[in-house]
Amino acid sequence: MRSCISILFGLILSFQISAQELGLPFYHYFSSKEYDGGMQNYAIGQNKYGIIYSANNFGLLEYDGGTWERYALPNSTKIRDFYIESNGRIYVAGQGQLGYFRLNQKGIFEFISWTANLPLKYQNIEEVWKVFKFNDDYVFCSFNAVFIFDQNGVLKKTIEAEGNFQSFHQNNNQLYFQDNIAGFLKLNGDGSTINLSEPSIFKNEVITGLLEFGTDQINIYLANGKIFSQTSQRTQEIRLPQSELVKSVNSIIRLKNGNIAIGTQYQGLFIFEENGDLILHMDKENGLRNNTILSLFEDVIGNLWIGHNNGISFLELRLPFRVLGRDSGINGTGYAAAQVGNDIYMGTNIHVKKIGRKTQELKDISNSDGQSYSFSIINDDLLLAHNNGGFLINQNTAIPFDGLDGIWNFLPLAKDPAYLLAGTYSGLALFQKTNGTYQFVRRLNGFNESSRLIQQDEQGNIWMSHGYKGIYRLQISDDLREVTAKFYGNKEGLPTNLLNSVWKIGGKLVFTTEYGLYQYNSQTDRFEKETLLNSYFPDDLLITSLVEDPIGNIFFIGSTEIGVLEKQQDGSYKKSNQLFNRLLPLLNDDLQNVSLLKSNEVLFAAKEGFIWYKKNLNETIPAAYPTFIRSVYITGTSDSLVAIGKNIELMEERFGPETSGKNLILPSKRSDIRFEFSNSIPNSWLSTQFRVRLDGLEAEFGEWTNKSDKEYTNLREGVYTFYVQSKDVYGQIGEAVPFTFTILPPWYRTSLAYFFYIISLLILLVVVFKRVDKQYQKKTKIITAKQREELDKKSSDLEQSKQELARLQTERLEAEIQNKNKELASATMHLLNKNGFIDQTKNHLGQIIKKSKNQEVKNELQKVINSIDKNIAEDNDWEQFEMHFDQVHGDFMERFKKTFPNLSPQEIKLTAYLRMNLSTKEIAYLMNISARGVEISRYRLRKKLNLERSENLQEFILKF
Repeated sequence: MRSCISILFGLILSFQISAQELGLPFYHYFSSKEYDGGMQNYAIGQNKYGIIYSANNFGLLEYDGGTWERYALPNSTKIRDFYIESNGRIYVAGQGQLGYFRLNQKGIFEFISWTANLPLKYQNIEEVWKVFKFNDDYVFCSFNAVFIFDQNGVLKKTIEAEGNFQSFHQNNNQLYFQDNIAGFLKLNGDGSTINLSEPSIFKNEVITGLLEFGTDQINIYLANGKIFSQTSQRTQEIRLPQSELVKSVNSIIRLKNGNIAIGTQYQGLFIFEENGDLILHMDKENGLRNNTILSLFEDVIGNLWIGHNNGISFLELRLPFRVLGRDSGINGTGYAAAQVGNDIYMGTNIHVKKIGRKTQELKDISNSDGQSYSFSIINDDLLLAHNNGGFLINQNTAIPFDGLDGIWNFLPLAKDPAYLLAGTYSGLALFQKTNGTYQFVRRLNGFNESSRLIQQDEQGNIWMSHGYKGIYRLQISDDLREVTAKFYGNKEGLPTNLLNSVWKIGGKLVFTTEYGLYQYNSQTDRFEKETLLNSYFPDDLLITSLVEDPIGNIFFIGSTEIGVLEKQQDGSYKKSNQLFNRLLPLLNDDLQNVSLLKSNEVLFAAKEGFIWYKKNLNETIPAAYPTFIRSVYITGTSDSLVAIGKNIELMEERFGPETSGKNLILPSKRSDIRFEFSNSIPNSWLSTQFRVRLDGLEAEFGEWTNKSDKEYTNLREGVYTFYVQSKDVYGQIGEAVPFTFTILPPWYRTSLAYFFYIISLLILLVVVFKRVDKQYQKKTKIITAKQREELDKKSSDLEQSKQELARLQTERLEAEIQNKNKELASATMHLLNKNGFIDQTKNHLGQIIKKSKNQEVKNELQKVINSIDKNIAEDNDWEQFEMHFDQVHGDFMERFKKTFPNLSPQEIKLTAYLRMNLSTKEIAYLMNISARGVEISRYRLRKKLNLERSENLQEFILKF
């Protein structure tokens, strides 16, 4: 009978193991060095702002999603447990201490001890293990006694143990104690206790957890793994599969989804469904860094926090993803995966592994070491395209294809199903299956481009996309020897020649580009925008992988988003990508790939292994965590902390608005300020982005960045409000958090300073006015004297100017006279020449008359002579000259004749010519005498004028 029971439990155990899900959740391990504390973490909790706290050997640890802080007890002893109150106080049970932490005005926790309020015999208490809130009181639990305090720290009741208290538990607002003599006790509202079981049942075993099942049943979990059912009628041991699996229970909690998480002493973590099915087991060989689990806590969004004997872990159980990586035995970067039956094959850059979905057994595929590229299931055969060539996967062995290395993928030929087309590093190749193995036939001539992505359309054309050249349409000759290629690029409708890929969706080819999805139009022989799927993506999204599952859902990987288009009954799609964005920094960024397992289940190729997604595993998007200002520093030669904003509301309630930054007043010399901010999402630095704005300096928020601090320097005086917002990986934007502060002006720009400036300015203006007025009067006198002096000088200058003007006018008149003299002389010369010529002509005619014998000619010539005489008689040239000469020289001729009446007409003419300042040559010509004759005439004239030898004749005449 006993052997049958053993077989039965063995079958149950086998069933439980087979029910476990693939892979491990996303997790992170914090070592004691990372959080700067002690090894052991006895309890973990969370406040309403999402900040995590841990009861640690070195004090109270605080984690805000980015950094850890530690707050020690006064005697630097261990903290065993804590309770977070809504008002921000954290009630602490510790080694030799009990009390609470509260925030001071800078937002830093300070400890208030209630140890002095204990009875005298417990003043030197060694260990306080647990603290609970029961009704409105606080219950502190030690091995020897339980102490009940009111909210003011007054001890209301002490409950002493009959033997020793071994464990303490709270469930559904009920408190339970385990006394090694009295048994299993429950605390009543009046402070009394009742016994729920026989003392002997749990006498030698420690209760480590309580879980309610129904209205009248509590399951009691013991440290040795046994489980008892407690009802109002009886207490009895029950046999569940987990009691066979789990041997050393330290902590147990029920998760929000109803599952049960158990932390053990040396077996790591177990998670079961309520019906007992095992969902997850993690230990040091399978994900965890430490097998000893002292505490468990589920945060508000479903992450499971694990307090180890050395370190802290948290598991992102809320996500519908599990990791198949190094901890699962999958080494290297994931590239491709495929499912055959209940086995999943995964190829990395190192090897190919196979895992059984039911058994969870991981096996190596021999001969597969090296770079894998893709799997293809063709005619029920699983083919592997590999750097070393092609392989047929048979059970746990990769059987190589002979003849060719460097294969990207395989594609069956629709028109010749006996042949298999391979895309290689340099063109296309043919393989043929013969006697259960695949044989290399030949390379196809006419095309040598690397052919990583190939697809076949309904007409049998092969389409190949090249990463940085474009797209090719390939037509294979009937004898399967030649390839005719036609290139398509941006001239044929594609937006660019770069990063184009070809996929088969819904039986048709879809081409992804840098700017959306395209399809080929055979009638125009051009590419054009695809109409249905494009509406679900941004225009500039580059999609690098597409796969369609059997029910029409389309999984995609893009440059900025990842997700699935879920097929709807009307043929449309519902896009889901927020949850998937968590994967963006984790995926393989060499050759991105999403591999289909079955409907609503895929494997994403990751930098380390693969990420498994299964719909409905957990589809909820967690609520956004709040943004908060972690700390505010005044910067300078040394930074000075002025505020911590993690618990703004609580600080305002206790100290007023000043502590949150409102009305924080800073002197002008301390106008350099730095804000550090965070979001309490665990590991927020991986994906959370922030943007900030400083009202009073900036009009709008800046760009989203991963930077979690902002510094401002040399701020002028004024009132400023700093705002920070956060955006998580799901695109959820938190409410802007304000921090208001005031920068005082320097002393020389204060109101009092300006008042003194105004008074001083007025006094200065009066003094300056008087001084200026005095200087003005002095300057006026000087200016008046100068003006008088200048006026006199100007009068003198004016007189000189008049004289100069008269002189200039005289000179100008003299010049004009000289010019007129020359003109007059010229005119005179002309007249005299004319008369001389006429007189000469008359004499010549007279001679002709004397010589001529023709009387008639003589008569006619005599008429001409008579006419000339008449004209000469009427010509009074000299008289005209004298008249004009006197007009120019002011009656000179008349005055000169009166003064010297004995002058001959010839001498008068000489005088006139000398007055005109003519040269001797000019005078000789006018007087029809030689130059010598002019000199003689000048001499005779000097004599008649009675001039001395020293006197100049011409000067005398000019001055006359």
